[in-house]
Amino acid sequence: MNSPDLAGIGMTSQRTRERLIERLREQGIDDFAVLEVMRSTPRHLFLDEAMAHRAYEDTALPIGYQQTLSQPYVVARMTSLLLAGGSLERVLEVGSGSGYQTAILAQLVGQVYAVERIKPLLEASRKRLRRLKLRNVRLRHGDGMLGWPEEGPFDGVLCAAAPEQVPEALLAQLAPGGRLVLPVGGGLQHLKVITRDGDDFRSETFDAVRFVPLRPGVQR
Repeated sequence: MNSPDLAGIGMTSQRTRERLIERLREQGIDDFAVLEVMRSTPRHLFLDEAMAHRAYEDTALPIGYQQTLSQPYVVARMTSLLLAGGSLERVLEVGSGSGYQTAILAQLVGQVYAVERIKPLLEASRKRLRRLKLRNVRLRHGDGMLGWPEEGPFDGVLCAAAPEQVPEALLAQLAPGGRLVLPVGGGLQHLKVITRDGDDFRSETFDAVRFVPLRPGVQR
């Protein structure tokens, strides 16, 4: 990750990244491993060139196709909530978008299975992840509401788009003790963490958030 464009200059420099990490700490993100991975991952690589200078602002940014790159605080928060139960080997990511959250997860868990319904976004993220030499990721063009049943069960599931209700398919693909982290709601959304205990599911509610809706089907 040490070529000049990955290292960044000016508004994408390491100094700018350090300011973002300090803001995340001030907002209560205290997972050292998550902060270190976010410090070293070039978020500007996951945006079009015209938006790259805003990469280290703590805000969501457009990536085309009416989708967004999640706010860094939300990425850090969801990742921390996912990992709060301990180390994870197999993680499903629903709505991988530009691939940034995928890249963060890939450096913290054993294997990431990422599903994205919009094919051009998937193809672009594949190139970025390859460029960063993150080889423990499998990508699939598919309907995120259905998960990836052939590869389940998963120790963790992270969903980066908001269903109005938690999809049954995602619950079914959680391994015993597995954790599902996702925003839920139509208008007002909240982050939820759902933990599987045998055939039962325990739900906890966290921050108010704003995500694009989780839609069924695929787009080419």
